[in-house]
Amino acid sequence: MTSTDETTAMSPVTSAVRREWAVFRSRGRVIAMIAAALAVIVPGLLTAYGDRASCGAGGVEIACPTDPAGPDGRAVSDQFFFVHRPLGENGVITARVTSMTGVITYPPPDHDKIVPGLVPWAKAGIIVKDGTGQGSTYAALMVTGGHGVRMQHDYVHDTAGRPEGVSPRSPRWLRLVRSGDTVTGYESADGRRWTRVGTARLAGAPRTVEAGLFVTSPGDLTVRRTGLGGGTTETRFTQATAVFDDVSLDGAPAGGWRHGAVGEMGHTDWERNHRAPGLVEADGTFTVTGSGDIGPAGAEGGHDMEDTLVGLAAGLAVVIAVAARFAVAAPRTARSVTTEPRMTRSTTAAVRTARGGVPPSGGRDLAARAVVAGAAAFSAGLVAAGVTMPVGAEILRANGNAVLPVSWLTLSRVVLGVAVLFAVTAVLALALGALLRRTWAAVLGAMSAVILPYVLGALPLLPDEAARWSLRLTPAAGFAVQQTAVRYPQVVAHYVPSEGYFPLPWWAGLGVLCGHAALAMALAASRWRRPAV
Repeated sequence: MTSTDETTAMSPVTSAVRREWAVFRSRGRVIAMIAAALAVIVPGLLTAYGDRASCGAGGVEIACPTDPAGPDGRAVSDQFFFVHRPLGENGVITARVTSMTGVITYPPPDHDKIVPGLVPWAKAGIIVKDGTGQGSTYAALMVTGGHGVRMQHDYVHDTAGRPEGVSPRSPRWLRLVRSGDTVTGYESADGRRWTRVGTARLAGAPRTVEAGLFVTSPGDLTVRRTGLGGGTTETRFTQATAVFDDVSLDGAPAGGWRHGAVGEMGHTDWERNHRAPGLVEADGTFTVTGSGDIGPAGAEGGHDMEDTLVGLAAGLAVVIAVAARFAVAAPRTARSVTTEPRMTRSTTAAVRTARGGVPPSGGRDLAARAVVAGAAAFSAGLVAAGVTMPVGAEILRANGNAVLPVSWLTLSRVVLGVAVLFAVTAVLALALGALLRRTWAAVLGAMSAVILPYVLGALPLLPDEAARWSLRLTPAAGFAVQQTAVRYPQVVAHYVPSEGYFPLPWWAGLGVLCGHAALAMALAASRWRRPAV
């Protein structure tokens, strides 16, 4: 085929797109797409502007504390009780854990209610850390309340050891070996036969670090059910106590053990009135009590970037209305523009006349409309997310709020994902309009499929599993493109849509939405091919 033939073959497609663009830009549809972008931008920026963090001490307003940043810049939790001594570039710390107990307290008005027990991610063990500052690099080997032996380093890395717990009848020996920047963890049931758990590389660690014993216990998360089965969360204070013996530290300069809290602790009523965090040492036995956590910051650590997209559903509602109405708009021909609200026999005849008596190709015409509607919606979504997220995050920070940082690559992925969400939703609404041939029916169907499941899960109104399944199976799965929150197994959190955790990764959620749109387009194209009678 020659280039001339190729141009000729493509001309009907190009003509169809141009003709549908002429239809789309009439009657204020471009202005409506601008309104869709503003429906996201305005609420997002106004909400960020109105969200002002305020903290006080002694009647004086002070800057609100923020979570420390880890070695990679992300917000982390770093709060525990630490018994430590300096350790050089090469050395070994060994300890035996003989018991681990804990308590869980209730929030007011039941703050005097105390339940003995360990939360699953209470931790007690040995640690090598770059000083006592929060957020510094570390490697730790530990026993936990419900997840056995673990080796963790630099807050986000977690390696499982033996699943058993610890008790006076079944103690656990732990050992960390430092060789330069490399720290290797070993565990043993008898102190003679050792099993390697994992290895960590602490890039940039100084020649002298702090090594010793630690205990921490994160808050216990409870979920209160709402009327329709959704849940809201609250956190109860917890505390853990561990007993160590056979503690040895090779490769350390002479000196005694030092101890203290990393981060704030000791301020709750329970700690003041019952048991304060600290160390009790007697005859080579160390009893250490602490609270807090070492790991990535949970959802309470600050705002996620996508928190600024509060108007996303409203913007999509406008896109759906525009695309559905565009589906039933009369086509623009070379001779005239009919103003009938939907395809009729006279419209079909006009198109046939304009094309020299050749019946219109339903699939081609519908595809041209999908291209036009999708491109316009993509542009609106790109502007909406591209303005709202970075600007809204800066406003939140200026108001004293913590915003969990994301890389520029992740931010770009979310912005483009929102644009694609807008585009595919427009195609789905257009296909429903072409299939149902009624604007109101198409709008109702698209909103029920795309927006309603998301709103019910995000408020939250549905039970957790119902919300998860609705966001797996319906076109609302596409909302997962906005997620930047990361789910960590070692972080206690309520991993549900209302907390920003979607059941599918962004690419899978977008795939579900695209599948629904493709099916609707195929059904609509089949109907458009049928001659009007």
